[in-house]
Amino acid sequence: MSVEIDYTAEGYHPTDNPLKTGIAGRCPRCQTGHLFKGYLTLAPRCEICGLDYGFADPADGPAFFAMSIVAVPALAFAVWFQMRFETPLWLHLITTVPLTLGASLALLRPLKGWLVCSQFFFKAEEGRLVRAGETAER
Repeated sequence: MSVEIDYTAEGYHPTDNPLKTGIAGRCPRCQTGHLFKGYLTLAPRCEICGLDYGFADPADGPAFFAMSIVAVPALAFAVWFQMRFETPLWLHLITTVPLTLGASLALLRPLKGWLVCSQFFFKAEEGRLVRAGETAER
């Protein structure tokens, strides 16, 4: 599935900072329209410039980054909490687990926005094999 993207639609200047634009949840082409229609659901297209978000496929990237960022501090907190107060296991279930889940969920949307805007900014596309004797079209 190949989606043709018009990166230079008339009147719009694509983002030069995909991190800032993505965290804000804005369209990477006009920086005005919304990227999401729900908490984590991408809108089908930008309501301002009409950019089709069909090119975007962050896959499991946001979840991987969120878990990686949250896991070490959450584990450090759990170990400190256990060593300092010698708490029973059930207390970790009402402190550490909700803290870990909440922090992961809070990071998912900005990370997904960043990855989608980075795909647009760097013109990422699906990889394909180039066989001997063929030329890569770009």
